[in-house]
Amino acid sequence: MNTRGLFAPKPFARGPVAAVAAGVATLQIVVAGRYGFHRDELYFLIAGRHPAWGYVDQPPLTPLLGRVSTALFGGGPGDGPVGLRVLPALLCAATVALVALLARELGAGRAGQLLAAGAAACSAFVLAVGHLLNTATFDLCAWLLVCLLALRLLRTGDGRWWLAVGAATGVALLNKDLVLLLAAALVPAVLLAGPRGVLRGWWPVAGLAVAAAVALPNLWWQAAHGWPELTVAGGISGQDGTENRLLLVPMQFLYLSPVLVPVWLAGFRRLRRDAELAWAKPFAVVHPLVCLLVLASGGKPYYALPALLVLTAAGCEPVARRLTAAGPRRIRSFAGALALGAAVNLVITLPLLPARLTPAVGWINREQVEQIGWPELAAAAAAGWRTVPPELRDRAVVFAVNYGEAGALAHYGPPLGLPAPYSGHMSLADWGPPPDTLDGPVLLVHSEGFPDVERYFTDCRQVARVDNGHGVHNEEQHAPVLVCPGPHRPWSALWPELRRYY
Repeated sequence: MNTRGLFAPKPFARGPVAAVAAGVATLQIVVAGRYGFHRDELYFLIAGRHPAWGYVDQPPLTPLLGRVSTALFGGGPGDGPVGLRVLPALLCAATVALVALLARELGAGRAGQLLAAGAAACSAFVLAVGHLLNTATFDLCAWLLVCLLALRLLRTGDGRWWLAVGAATGVALLNKDLVLLLAAALVPAVLLAGPRGVLRGWWPVAGLAVAAAVALPNLWWQAAHGWPELTVAGGISGQDGTENRLLLVPMQFLYLSPVLVPVWLAGFRRLRRDAELAWAKPFAVVHPLVCLLVLASGGKPYYALPALLVLTAAGCEPVARRLTAAGPRRIRSFAGALALGAAVNLVITLPLLPARLTPAVGWINREQVEQIGWPELAAAAAAGWRTVPPELRDRAVVFAVNYGEAGALAHYGPPLGLPAPYSGHMSLADWGPPPDTLDGPVLLVHSEGFPDVERYFTDCRQVARVDNGHGVHNEEQHAPVLVCPGPHRPWSALWPELRRYY
């Protein structure tokens, strides 16, 4: 029986959901500056100063958002990361609200919506991407918005919702291509579980056209540059694919929260069995299909997290009903478990520990230790620069092996007297090479994992070494700073060999 016409969402619990979302955003902003930038954020700061419709490793939206955030909230050369991270905090709040709206779309009342908002706010993944500006920050919001619009389409059967789904998908593609995993899972899921009628007619074609039109500038850029994102993705999969496949299942539990396992399992059962939600049954299939696609491609385990949040939203209403029926004692018990899970996730994802203790959680969340030591790296490079004779500095070049080091030197270097750095990593290679007239000394900064870069330069000698001052072992700790009399060949001839995609 078609129950879509009998089903209507309950009123939205605006006040409680807004309170949870505002609380999360406020916490994110309060702690935003406790450590420092992440390497990706430093890269986005540079990329934002080179606006384009695409970059070798990503579409244009995240660098643009970084530029907007720093323009609105501050974050010039030498400043800390707070201004850059206001926008991610607001996106984190939007994510919390979207999960509550998903629960509402799936029949949750006030208590179920509040539980959904709380579950999202306690999620390690939601907290982590709300702390840093990276492609996953906007991608999570975009996936959830596409899922919400797709649920509205399935519930109403009104093909005009395809236009909104297409527009949201197109915007998501301007940030990251991962939303294609959702599309690749959702269409087969609808064919398998129904209602198949939403796939008939011209509205799906119109939605696809809207998505393509919105994403076209980046697609054009990628095609014109030989689809470099595929090269980058292939390198990541080849480098980390085995580890990613092994961690896919366990990280699903950790990225959300072990406390929330009963909630998303309840949502999975509900979407499969509840006749009232027969129209939403495809979303019981979407998460397993996305997991299979991630497994096949060797992608990162968090790629499947947005689909898992949909299952969590679906489970909030039955869990809220059971808790209410069980009485205050059961509610307090569950709330205590949720609070404990939230506390653990806060320590793992946000800069709450003293910097020297970050290795204690770094084995779970590597991004914590990668926020430490960038000003110290720039200071070590500046010390090395001072060893270059003043009469040779007009012909000298500062070269960094990876985009994090280049970003740190670009951000913290000017107040220390450093010139703009060059690098062959990712899109930085497109903004080089140095002019061949710069044939003098090379100040070389590279992490210990890339000593082979020295072979491109003559007679390198170490003049400084990076020490982040906290004893934290990360990729840049103890990185050497070297001065080399010059490159072996002109920069224009050397540049293709210095280019790195991963």
